[in-house]
Amino acid sequence: MSDRTPGGALVSNIEVTVNTVQRGDIIQVGGQACRVSDLFQLPQGAKQILFESGELLTIHTRTRLVAVRLLRRR
Repeated sequence: MSDRTPGGALVSNIEVTVNTVQRGDIIQVGGQACRVSDLFQLPQGAKQILFESGELLTIHTRTRLVAVRLLRRR
């Protein structure tokens, strides 16, 4: 599903995994929308996500999350 924000940007709800999560994705954690600011590769395929707020979240190869992603114009 794609939608437009009040500013006119096109966004989409997507499922993200350890292989597809990107900087800028917005992931809802505990009812809070958190924007991904950096990613760190960990052993055995896991990744640690650093949010703009400073919190860290570790995801593993079987983790599935729903994120909002800003779609870029081509």
